Amino acid sequence: LLFLIPLLWLAFASVDLNASPLLSLPKNPTIENYVSVITNPDNLRGFLNSFIIAIITSAVVVVFSFLAAYPLSRYDLKGKRYFLYIIIFMTSLPINAILVPVFKLFISFGLHDKLVSIAFFMAATNMPYGIWMMKNFMDSVPVSLEEAARVDGANSLVAMRHIIMPLMIPGILTVSIYVFTGAWGNFFVPFILLQTASNFPSSVRIYQFFDNSGLIEYGRLAAYSVVYMI
Repeated sequence: LLFLIPLLWLAFASVDLNASPLLSLPKNPTIENYVSVITNPDNLRGFLNSFIIAIITSAVVVVFSFLAAYPLSRYDLKGKRYFLYIIIFMTSLPINAILVPVFKLFISFGLHDKLVSIAFFMAATNMPYGIWMMKNFMDSVPVSLEEAARVDGANSLVAMRHIIMPLMIPGILTVSIYVFTGAWGNFFVPFILLQTASNFPSSVRIYQFFDNSGLIEYGRLAAYSVVYMI
């Protein structure tokens, strides 16, 4: 119920021009709030920015975590156990706590206010999770299949592409979905590292419905939130 009531408010308020913070059925349902949100070019730009950040982040994490997981899964490397401990520790680090020095670093190297820079930073913060998950999925792929491919003349890259990767599609999709949704919904990182309004993703543009005087456009806010969740 605690989870359902806010969703019901979003659904009802999004079709109510006179929406309030209270949960109530709209007297005259209308899609005008949705039309206002979808036809706003700034909102469309925000959704595009979010998509750019999320797709780059998930692609980088999937590719590099797959390559990193291969030797961790297949080879008995020196210090591998301690490296995996470090990865587990890094998955628990609160990224928001280091954004101040990261902001200074971005300023120093001219990386601030760029969508690609934000995407690569998010990819770096998601890499420990990606490596850990990819390794666990790769461990379930029998080594005998890869050895059979090597007997037929396949090298490591060929074996990864034609043997391991097809069998790891569930793991690849799991990491992709997790990282994509995390990047799509991230508010604090782009809020701190982006300054130009045209570069703001949809998670940051939600501020447009909050007036400086304290007024909130509840109807359009609800419609925007529904589109954002979809």
